[in-house]
Amino acid sequence: MSTVETTQEARPRKGRARAFAKALGRFLFAAVTTYLGLLAVTFFIGRVVPIDPVLAILGDRAPNHVVERVRQEMGFNLPLYQQFFIYIKGILSGDFGNSVLTTNPVMVDIRRAFPATVELATLGTLIGAFVGVPLGVLAAVRRGSIIDQVVRVIGLIGYSVPIFWLALISLVIFYAQLRWVAFPGRIDIVFEYTFTPITGFYLLDSAWQGQWDVFYDVFRHIILPASLLGYFSLAYISRMTRSFMLNELSQEYIVAVRAKGLSETRVIWGHALRNAAVPLVTVIALSYAGLLEGSVLTETVFSWPGIGLYITNSLQNADMNAVLGGTIVIGTVFIGINLLSDLLYRTLDPRTRNR
Repeated sequence: MSTVETTQEARPRKGRARAFAKALGRFLFAAVTTYLGLLAVTFFIGRVVPIDPVLAILGDRAPNHVVERVRQEMGFNLPLYQQFFIYIKGILSGDFGNSVLTTNPVMVDIRRAFPATVELATLGTLIGAFVGVPLGVLAAVRRGSIIDQVVRVIGLIGYSVPIFWLALISLVIFYAQLRWVAFPGRIDIVFEYTFTPITGFYLLDSAWQGQWDVFYDVFRHIILPASLLGYFSLAYISRMTRSFMLNELSQEYIVAVRAKGLSETRVIWGHALRNAAVPLVTVIALSYAGLLEGSVLTETVFSWPGIGLYITNSLQNADMNAVLGGTIVIGTVFIGINLLSDLLYRTLDPRTRNR
């Protein structure tokens, strides 16, 4: 092989490596700046709220000299930029301080509460995706028909009806009247002291340990709140799927594959939905992130010991360490899901790789 041919082959490799390095640099820059913005917002919220963290710890009747000593120990007498540096250092090391409400380190409480929210939101998103995508496809294919109108009404109800009202009505019907589901909570008190979770995800842990009676009990507790969150997610996913499918079905390549004699099933599910799935990945990811941060009312109604209920109870008791710690964790996950969805979009759609 000549030197000229070797040089010509090396140039595309260098170009691809340079493009990948630029894309990686933009990705890391977006992640770092967004996370620093989140930390800055939570820091200044903790400083402007009319709650003195020192008095929240010591109480209103603490002597002034004790209050000043604790304020000095916690660094609240330092300039704001030094406080912000200490704040970032503590957050990056996983130190959110101690909770006033539970007296535990905030990170310990979050490790206990966050898996419950993730488990609930994951099951809700799976229900919403597996039901919402076929409904959206069906509504797009049968555009203007009764089926299309029914799917749109289902989505409209999911958008407009408050989820706490649906939760209360569902408890009255499926728990109080029909007894199909268990009472509010995550697990029956019978299994609370005999079941030892490993990962914090009760469905996974009980199945892994072979405790199927615990699995059935946990499933009876989680299925109703997860179905409500799934319905809320279904309303969004089905509507966006319908929109994406209508756009794909009007493209020229659909006319071409139909002219080749392919079956309508293959045209819809094998070609149109495959191309619509690229933006649909982002929709499902954002829906999942929305359920993680927006399940507060559902967790409150169903007494679900998740991060939303934990933040709510902490806010009612002026426990700002727990509130800010939970907010940072939720914000971090939200940022991560957004960046991951953007990365998946660029990976699945070749047209966006050079942008």
